[in-house]
Amino acid sequence: MKKKLSYKQSGVNRDTENETKTEMASALETSDPRVLNSIGAFATLYDGHFPEYKHPVLVLKTEEPGTKQLLAFQHDSVETVCADLINHLVNDCIVMGARPLSIQDCIICGKVEKPIVVRMVQAFAEAAKNNECTLTGGETSWQPGTIPEGTYILTASIVGVVEKERIIDGSKIQIGDAVLALASSGVHTNGISLVRKIIEEKPEIKDEQIEGSPFIEAVLIPHRAYYTALKDLFGHAGLAGLAHITGGGIPENLDRILPESMNAEIDLSKIRILPIFKTLKQFGDLEDADMLRTFNMGVGMVAVVKREFAEEAIAHLKQHDVIAYEIGTITEGNKKVDFIGQLQWE
Repeated sequence: MKKKLSYKQSGVNRDTENETKTEMASALETSDPRVLNSIGAFATLYDGHFPEYKHPVLVLKTEEPGTKQLLAFQHDSVETVCADLINHLVNDCIVMGARPLSIQDCIICGKVEKPIVVRMVQAFAEAAKNNECTLTGGETSWQPGTIPEGTYILTASIVGVVEKERIIDGSKIQIGDAVLALASSGVHTNGISLVRKIIEEKPEIKDEQIEGSPFIEAVLIPHRAYYTALKDLFGHAGLAGLAHITGGGIPENLDRILPESMNAEIDLSKIRILPIFKTLKQFGDLEDADMLRTFNMGVGMVAVVKREFAEEAIAHLKQHDVIAYEIGTITEGNKKVDFIGQLQWE
């Protein structure tokens, strides 16, 4: 007799998938009036009528949390890496001056483990809510034979909206403007491959304490989101540019918003280096130049502001629990970031 095959025998259990979808449904419930249909539809209907905008422009971005997701799953820190992904997405959206609207996640795995997937969707939804937007749905893709069991690959996309005349793109930056650093919460989602290499070469680093927390916990602190702190500054004449400091560090992110005829001169001695980076430098025997191209070094976002607005902007951000301080100025040049001074490690 021929052995009968089934989808379940090939590695996909539809019953488990459906049970998981049922349990994640509560996380996707929303009171957002722009979401016009219910969970279970083939796609999300989102009301694109924006009567409060004269010329609404949609801002779109897709992102993933890199190899940080591997560390997070190894240490059962699902919620932190989901917050990483959403917060990173939101930051990339808001540097245009946009209000985040909707997020769609995608979970790719070799096997759907219901408790873990439900935790992830709940974490995505919570992180979206904290950024005043909505997780409107997504996809869970079960791919046996393609992805090993126990491995999860995460990605997500965001839609935001901004008034066309209030887009922040760096075009209003002028010579003499001040460059402000907005403090990061840690390594965020970049440079983790180097962190993992250091752990591999110097496993004793895991015994280190970073401001009273185990090293791994410090590495896994979620990427800081800046929307709630910055949103009231959008449209202010004093705010000329925003740069999210991700892969490439300050030199390869701040240059992306500079006008063609201008440089940013950054005084490295003014950067307030977080303890996690001091530990990484010590155990990895890392060069400053490499660290500056790999890590945020304690600067998660850069704001370019009119000099007369700098103190007001710093005070406003402090009220929203974001420490900001001046690290440089805009000079004549050719769209580059120039460093002066030296990083202060003591």
